[in-house]
Amino acid sequence: MSAEMKKRAAAAALEFVEPGMRLGIGTGSTADEFTKLLGEKVANGLDIVGVPTSERTRVLAGSLGIRLATLEDLPELDLTVDGADEIGPGLSLIKGGGGAHLREKIVAAASARLVVIADETKIVDMLGAFPLPIEVNRFGLRATTIAIEKAAARLGLSGTLVKRVNKADGTDFVTDGGHLLLDASFRRIPDPLSLARALVDIPGVVEHGLFLGMATAAVVARADGIDVLKP
Repeated sequence: MSAEMKKRAAAAALEFVEPGMRLGIGTGSTADEFTKLLGEKVANGLDIVGVPTSERTRVLAGSLGIRLATLEDLPELDLTVDGADEIGPGLSLIKGGGGAHLREKIVAAASARLVVIADETKIVDMLGAFPLPIEVNRFGLRATTIAIEKAAARLGLSGTLVKRVNKADGTDFVTDGGHLLLDASFRRIPDPLSLARALVDIPGVVEHGLFLGMATAAVVARADGIDVLKP
């Protein structure tokens, strides 16, 4: 997704924002563009309060003068705007490329609406080409990994589970919640709902990047314009 397309998608998503809103602010390169444009609107007098979905977003939004709160302060939100790594049928999503999907899902679940921003390359006929992030507890990592492999096999899925590391130094990638991430390359997930249910039944799994039945709209940038998709 080019920088220009990210900006166009972010600008279109701003049309959903109204004065006085309690707004969940997403994480990722496209969400960053939205946050920057939101900061400009705030500087020009837009009155909203934002709940960031990651420490990264909190720092960026705070630097732009956006008034921030937490879900403890505002447990019910009007709207969340966030990115997506894949958008499948019915606006089913894979998120978590940036490792913030646990907080993103908590914030989205607390919101009346979730609008995702993406470009047309993120639209897929079936989820799974993008590795599914699975957030796991460090304790019992090997046992949890085996349990995930067995659960996937029962659903006819196969693929590698790779612990995510920081590219700079090879150390473990640690989420804002202090957990590790396994990236599951299933390639195709015909029944994401069954997989989601199987994963949450595994004690060592904290959360996964399947966002099902949550998005109310997707703002998709194409070379020739913007599409707004509904479930």
